[in-house]
Amino acid sequence: MSPVLLTIYVLIWPVIVAGTLAVIVRGFVKEAIEAKREGDSII
Repeated sequence: MSPVLLTIYVLIWPVIVAGTLAVIVRGFVKEAIEAKREGDSII
């Protein structure tokens, strides 16, 4: 495997993890705002 491909392979994982975390956080914040608006507990 060439060094360039190996570098891309290693550096792509933080991007994938950050994207997944962003989707999860976005959903959580959306649910928290909706629960607060309705006066419900988030738990």
